[in-house]
Amino acid sequence: MQQQRGFNLMELMVAVAIVGIIVAIAMPSYQGHIQSTRRVTATSCLTELGQLMERSYITTMAYAQSLPATSCQNELADFYTLTLEDKSVTTFTLKATPKGSQEKDSRCGVLTLNQAGSKTAKGSTDQALIRQCW
Repeated sequence: MQQQRGFNLMELMVAVAIVGIIVAIAMPSYQGHIQSTRRVTATSCLTELGQLMERSYITTMAYAQSLPATSCQNELADFYTLTLEDKSVTTFTLKATPKGSQEKDSRCGVLTLNQAGSKTAKGSTDQALIRQCW
């Protein structure tokens, strides 16, 4: 009689269990990296928008009253709502509010940048938090 080769059911179940454990450990870390990457993109976009607002001020001696169009706004459309708030001739506040799957990023929350270059994260001016989020 020939000896059969291959896996038995117990070996297969152990392999599936090991893969399941690895996935359970790796997925939260992966999701955290994805959120962090989107946050970096949002801060870069806010910085770019701030520079465009400053360019407008230099040219016209007044800040633009609407957001300048940039490609990063389209890239972030599913994850952040970018708005121009507290706008006047001499001031502005740019705001990136997480939405969709990015709302799970509870560490940094809403990011803001104003005409003075002041940044906030989660409504806080705590420098340690701002360094982590920006």
